[in-house]
Amino acid sequence: MSLDRKTVKMSSNIPHAALQEAARRHNVFVPADSPYQRQVRLLQALWREERKYPIGDHRGPALGSRLKMPWAQRSLANYLTPTIGRLVACEFDNRNKLRKLYGYPRLFDDLLSSQPLCFNLFGELKADFALATAVLRDLTKGVVEKVTRLEFEHSPGRGDRRFSGDHSAFDVYVEFVRNDGGRGFMGFEVKYHEDLSNPPAPHRPRYDEVAKDMGCFLEEKRAALQAKPLQQLWRDHLLAGSLTAARKFDSGQFVIIYPSGNTPCATAVNAYRECLSDDSTFAAWTLEEVVAAISFQCRKAWVEDFDNRYLRFSKLEKA
Repeated sequence: MSLDRKTVKMSSNIPHAALQEAARRHNVFVPADSPYQRQVRLLQALWREERKYPIGDHRGPALGSRLKMPWAQRSLANYLTPTIGRLVACEFDNRNKLRKLYGYPRLFDDLLSSQPLCFNLFGELKADFALATAVLRDLTKGVVEKVTRLEFEHSPGRGDRRFSGDHSAFDVYVEFVRNDGGRGFMGFEVKYHEDLSNPPAPHRPRYDEVAKDMGCFLEEKRAALQAKPLQQLWRDHLLAGSLTAARKFDSGQFVIIYPSGNTPCATAVNAYRECLSDDSTFAAWTLEEVVAAISFQCRKAWVEDFDNRYLRFSKLEKA
């Protein structure tokens, strides 16, 4: 089994009225959803129904993209393999000691959340650094020689002025030996249904200091970087830049991963690139590209299961 390496767009030929009717029938009609968000929410409901998992709720009413609590926490059914489930349970149990912020009960019951998606995408790679190395070497065109560390919800120091001075964290963080023998890292932000529309955080003078030191941002674009939808990307990029300098890495890169059909994310990424004079510390990968790279290296069932759950929009035609 090897998934097609080309980028696959989401289903776009479903009439709006039919999509709404299907969402209501499967208990996932949320008025605020965009058409794309409605499709991915419905996709998660179909995945839950295929497995006959009990439906959860949101503030009372049943919601098909949620699992029933506390069953979801006990069963770890949000996760594709026992290995990933055990990793999540360990991370959650040690969250205070590790200073990691995991949303509860979202980590266990929310099928749509990007936080469980991160574990489902990278959890098996954390358990197998040889696989992680092969996948990331492929995606970086040979830059990664050997993965040495992989963490979730990682910040080098929340609120620490040696870094960006706020509480930003990478969804996934990877350290590696480069093909030239140097030390490198990548900090990942992973999106699924999110559209980067959250209000921007208050601006901090430390952001300007780090941006000046990095030297890759166009001055005339500073106002755009401080506003939505770009500020979250900018803050994560600043965290990567400050970490590179403070820990004296030979290279550091911020990478955003998102489905090709998530138009708001794609638009924001294009706008963000226009704010850069040098994009060597920034990359954007589609979720389809990452899954295809994993599939190319790994023949195990969980890769197909991931694709079926998160990216198989053809199932919506039948729904």
